[in-house]
Amino acid sequence: MDFLWDTPSDIAKRLADKIKRIRKRKKITQEQLAARSNVSYATLRKFEQTGKISLESFIKLAMELGVIGEINSLFDQPVYSSIEEVINDRKQNS
Repeated sequence: MDFLWDTPSDIAKRLADKIKRIRKRKKITQEQLAARSNVSYATLRKFEQTGKISLESFIKLAMELGVIGEINSLFDQPVYSSIEEVINDRKQNS
């Protein structure tokens, strides 16, 4: 899959779809997830429909669904676009 031309909205909607699939796989209703995560039902419903949500609410949902590890490891493997970035990274970390 090539995501070169994705907009931020495309990416947000894809994340919402993934969260929705995980919720359904675990057989949790929107109401249950909202209550367990302390995210309002309206916020969760809007997120699943549009991808729009605050970062804090997204993290609460991920924690409740047991996928926070994926978020915590999001930037573990650096992606360099030039040799200069590699050199700068090594300088900062030495």
